[in-house]
Amino acid sequence: MTTDWTVRGITRAMLPVLLVMTMVEVGSGLVLGSFEAELLQYPTLLVLVPVTIGTAGNLGSILASRLSTAFHLGTLSFSPSDEKLAGNAIATVALAVTLFPVVGAGAWALQAVLAGARLALGTVVLVSLASGIALAVLAVLVTVVATYIAYKFGLDPDDVVIPVVTNTCDVLGVVVLFGVVQLFVI
Repeated sequence: MTTDWTVRGITRAMLPVLLVMTMVEVGSGLVLGSFEAELLQYPTLLVLVPVTIGTAGNLGSILASRLSTAFHLGTLSFSPSDEKLAGNAIATVALAVTLFPVVGAGAWALQAVLAGARLALGTVVLVSLASGIALAVLAVLVTVVATYIAYKFGLDPDDVVIPVVTNTCDVLGVVVLFGVVQLFVI
């Protein structure tokens, strides 16, 4: 693992990651823009977008932090039989299962108070829950892969994994949310 704390060392480690993640975010904006008509037709979905992608990024960041700590302590193995890895992954999905219905209900309530909801509460909660579960699974996969790649390239997971996970979850959040909307709403 690199311990080069010079400006040059930090720039060499982080600049490529930040440039790639900037392009990923541009892609997320383009994907979001392609769903403008659906967002305007169902404003509750517009409320769900930032909360869904933010919550998915937060779940991934929590997992990334836990994996990074385990990595630094030397207790993380990338084996499928690693109980700590599996336990953290299951906890991330369990958090999504308990949190995303509340997110959906909150988005529906906010939209109902402000402008009248066009979608039923059950539909919004279902969209939020299905999106949240899918995003939690994807966040686990992205986090584990990013942590492993950081390890293989000798990078500090504390520096690399959270930006990768949050930016990737932004793009995946938009794609997954609108994929679920296509299944349940449109």
